[in-house]
Amino acid sequence: MTGRGLTPTLLLCLFPGAAAACALPPSVILTLPTGHYITAAALTVALTAVLGAAAHRLPALQPRLVLSRPVLVPESLSSYLGFLGFLGLLFIGWTGSRDPMHNLMTLVFWTGVWIAVPLGSMLLGNLWRPINPWTGPVRIARQLLGRTGGIGLSRLGHLPAVAGYAGFAWFQMVSLYPDDPAVLATLAACYYAAIFALAVAEGEDWLQRGEFLTVLFGYIARIAPIWLTVDGARARLMAGPPGAQVLGMAPLSRSEVAFVCLALSALTFDGLHETFWWVALIGENPLEPTGRSAVVWANTAGLFGVWAVTLLALPGVVRLGRAIGGGGFALGPVMLSFLAIAAGYHAAHYLVMLLTAGQYTLAALNDPFFTGDSLLGLPPFYVSFGFLTDPQVMPLIYGTQFLAILGAHLLAVVLALKLAGQGTRALAHLPMTGLMVGYTVLGLWLLSTARVG
Repeated sequence: MTGRGLTPTLLLCLFPGAAAACALPPSVILTLPTGHYITAAALTVALTAVLGAAAHRLPALQPRLVLSRPVLVPESLSSYLGFLGFLGLLFIGWTGSRDPMHNLMTLVFWTGVWIAVPLGSMLLGNLWRPINPWTGPVRIARQLLGRTGGIGLSRLGHLPAVAGYAGFAWFQMVSLYPDDPAVLATLAACYYAAIFALAVAEGEDWLQRGEFLTVLFGYIARIAPIWLTVDGARARLMAGPPGAQVLGMAPLSRSEVAFVCLALSALTFDGLHETFWWVALIGENPLEPTGRSAVVWANTAGLFGVWAVTLLALPGVVRLGRAIGGGGFALGPVMLSFLAIAAGYHAAHYLVMLLTAGQYTLAALNDPFFTGDSLLGLPPFYVSFGFLTDPQVMPLIYGTQFLAILGAHLLAVVLALKLAGQGTRALAHLPMTGLMVGYTVLGLWLLSTARVG
């Protein structure tokens, strides 16, 4: 192991729940001076935290109203259209090609819903809310059934969403057939039916706490510089610095803290489990991987082990900061700052997948039944991954991901400083600063380390 990779690896052993990034083809990225990138980013985060803690004033993150207008499309209608689209994807998943790169069920979910929607939400506000396929059907079902109350699910807080996200993360990273269109369609249908039944019983507002996609995308959208708020028949377009919405949120409950930790650890393990370091750790030959079936139990233990460590590490540094610095350095408010990191890591981790699988998605949307149609009016084109070996393009992609991770941590530092409240001693931020620096180093190391496949 080179000296450049030793320090990040040691930090990875100490804070395995902190890393999250997307791997790039090492043939290009490993030739870059990534050690300089990592060192500069770590110093920048540390210096920002120190100067911010010592300063008496921090930048104001105030939102402002851009315009107010009537709601153009009722949420019930847009949600119901999303539901019809979901049914169409299920049909294609069950009856279409079993090739995941030629089936809209796989392509639209993994590229559109899981990547494009949250990335767009980071810039334009919560794009999932109007297309959420549960809201409209649940509202209609409750009206038809005459239901007005609930069954007490609200007492569970966000624990149902935690359970749903944990199962999804396992399916995505550990299970044998996450890309099989029929398997994905079947599991999606079962999950939809379960959430629908619970939401009808409890009320549509329960989706904001119990459905993991709704919770996750809602959190990620909180860093958007532009967002839309809907109040009855009026919609207000708001604008403000990234993170302005976070400062207006209520402190996280314990179940919400568990959800945020799970979001970070899932991204961590997704970036970690194909690295040479992890594969060698579980006894596999990195140069001759034996496949997913041989490492199901090891990866299952790894996924939930990283989550357990994250649950200990993140709240632990907050409590340590409160113990040594006092003031308002409480878990609920300060943990809100990690929403910026979750968003930044989601963007960095899945950028390359968006650029690659996104081409297949665009081609499939243009010709969904592969009969020569051109529904989007696009000329025939061939999917190309040549840019992945282009020494001019790949550094730009790495630079974009570098900025996403660094920017997320700088925003998290500023948010943590503001959320800690007045009267908090600068010393209280020391453990959090160390963790932020470790996060930055680990994330950038995963961007540039060698991996199998």
